[in-house]
Amino acid sequence: MPIQFPQEAGLRDARRVIIRPFTPHDADALHGFFCSLPEATKRSAWDRIEAREIVDSWIEDMDHEKAVSLLALDGTSIIADATLHYRRYGPLRRVGRLKWLIGPEWYGVGVGVALITNFIQMARENGLRRLTCMLMDKLEDEARATLNKMGFKEYRLPEYGTNPDGEQCDMIKMVLEL
Repeated sequence: MPIQFPQEAGLRDARRVIIRPFTPHDADALHGFFCSLPEATKRSAWDRIEAREIVDSWIEDMDHEKAVSLLALDGTSIIADATLHYRRYGPLRRVGRLKWLIGPEWYGVGVGVALITNFIQMARENGLRRLTCMLMDKLEDEARATLNKMGFKEYRLPEYGTNPDGEQCDMIKMVLEL
């Protein structure tokens, strides 16, 4: 049965959040969420998330044939954003790539697990064989531990990336076989 949204997710600390797809109407709230994140989080993001034009470009390029974005909300406030990227053609058409950002006050209570669990179900429904995620070693250890508990295997890529200070750093490629 296909996933239905919106849905309510219970967290480990007994709070409940709503998970639903991102829509163009969420642009202001998503940009506000990104701007509210600590500087260290913004610096380690894959995009310049504090720049409003980044959010606007995602809306302009919104294509559910390439990506699905989910939001987690506490009432009307966005507390997390996650995206499953995939291809319809080519050699990586059966591999999905995950990215997400969670507000630090929501770390460790299950928000990431709830979002990724939805993506795992979506990936299976759409014939994907693997989900992957790239993490910076030492900067994203909590995410790494969560993904390990969910069955992802890790592969270290020495000095593959560049940290926010411009230094080479190891990257950890996380892979879940579906």
